[in-house]
Amino acid sequence: MLSTFIIALREGLEAALIVGILVAYIVRTDRRHLLKALWGGVSVAIAASLALGGILSFTSAELSTRGEELFAGLTSFIAVALVTWMVFWMKRTARTLRDELHGKVDSAVMTGPISLALVAFFAVLREGLETALFIYTNFKTVGAASSATIGLILGLALAVALGYLIYNRSVKLNLSKFFTVTGVALIIVAAGVLSYGVHEFQELGWLPGADAYLWDVTPWIAKESILGSVLGGTIGFDTTTSIVQFIAWSIYLAAVLVPYLSKKGAPAPRVPASV
Repeated sequence: MLSTFIIALREGLEAALIVGILVAYIVRTDRRHLLKALWGGVSVAIAASLALGGILSFTSAELSTRGEELFAGLTSFIAVALVTWMVFWMKRTARTLRDELHGKVDSAVMTGPISLALVAFFAVLREGLETALFIYTNFKTVGAASSATIGLILGLALAVALGYLIYNRSVKLNLSKFFTVTGVALIIVAAGVLSYGVHEFQELGWLPGADAYLWDVTPWIAKESILGSVLGGTIGFDTTTSIVQFIAWSIYLAAVLVPYLSKKGAPAPRVPASV
């Protein structure tokens, strides 16, 4: 539940702030007639993200056991790569994001409402598709679909509420610290997803050491227990963790957290929606 909540809150707020920047600029420049096109693009992007989530779940359910292991492993690795790229992208481009979106709106206005709808569509789709893929792989890691779904709903609801309050300047949030903390949390969750992907490839026989456990604590913590699900979904803890899984988890955390927490790169602005 906690991991899906963090994912939904972080990615949902990013999307909400992007939409807020676009809406605020359109309103400020007295182009309210374009809001319909903007919301149309946002709606289609949300629908496409939900469709991807449905396709991933349906495909996984229809595969054989071996095919499902391959699919789960590949989607885990892709999700980790996307999330890693996105947290560094946000760190690098946060200060210029507002100006970049303003420029895209100005360019799109010259060619018509459809172009503006496409700007909104691709801006939100980037966040939505990443969220759908990462949520799917995290669901597989957690194993408890009901609690993970609750975390997803609560995270998205809070993200939308915060985005609206920031847009109306009803609340001031230090987004630099928020994105730094949630970025670290996402990286830790991604390490767990990576460990899960390694495990699936070990089950396929494509990676060695499937039975070479660093620890096996199943006598004390059941894999399907609440504690096992929470630890698995947040820090990637597996009750039967192989040496290869632990090495991959550790290397990823060290290789990603160190440069992410360095002072190089621009932090997120405090209130990007106030234009």
